[in-house]
Amino acid sequence: MMRDGYVVRWSGREYEASPVGDEIRIYQAEPGDGFTEVRPGRHVRSVPASETSDLGYVRTTCSWKGAPFIVLAEHDGWLRVEYTGGRRPVAQALGLEEFDFGVYQGWAPRHEVTDTREVRA
Repeated sequence: MMRDGYVVRWSGREYEASPVGDEIRIYQAEPGDGFTEVRPGRHVRSVPASETSDLGYVRTTCSWKGAPFIVLAEHDGWLRVEYTGGRRPVAQALGLEEFDFGVYQGWAPRHEVTDTREVRA
């Protein structure tokens, strides 16, 4: 699983999270006590931030064609990647789209991506 977002520990378990002021929305795939289904396979519950611990941001990084990237999404054997090397000529040589000024993204075949790992901030 490729993760890119907040995580938090609550009641002895790690959840995907979204901090909102003094509360944190936590998410899980299955129904649970106090959770509300927001769409099939996605349930949310708000808990006081004071009841949580280890709030952090998890990002998946990788290499593709020798260049550093973060993984933004995954779909049908492809990874949506964002170049983090900061060199425009390299981004252009890789055929990446300029998503925003200095931000280059593209789709990489999953089987070509190496060194995939999670980094927590």
